[in-house]
Amino acid sequence: MSTLKRVVLIDDDQVNNFVCESIIKNEKFADEVISFEWAEDALSFLKETSEHDPSRFPELIFLDINMPGMDGWAFMDEYRLLPHEVTEKCSLFVLSSAVDRKDIMSAKNHQEVRDFFSKPLSPEILEFIKEEFLTELH
Repeated sequence: MSTLKRVVLIDDDQVNNFVCESIIKNEKFADEVISFEWAEDALSFLKETSEHDPSRFPELIFLDINMPGMDGWAFMDEYRLLPHEVTEKCSLFVLSSAVDRKDIMSAKNHQEVRDFFSKPLSPEILEFIKEEFLTELH
């Protein structure tokens, strides 16, 4: 049995999404992984889900920061407007290749962000999340 029901990946890099999906599935971290290359599409999905079927809202989101169109910062601003009773059951993690210390500190200062991880996603990161964060969710 997987740790989580549903994880959402938001990253404009299709190859990275494929690799992340594979790792998450291989590690039996989540039953379902939904990937979005555009933050706007992810936000639409999350809004729709929160309004019409909150049980399908993800328990965890991996968010990239540097993306065309809506970047991770703008996404977080909009995410903050979603119903709290839905988002409080979801952990948002930044997964980015950004190595600018200001980006890392800024991400960690957003109340919605549980932690910041540098790409690539690894089984070790998933294990760390299970140990450090997921016990709080259940």
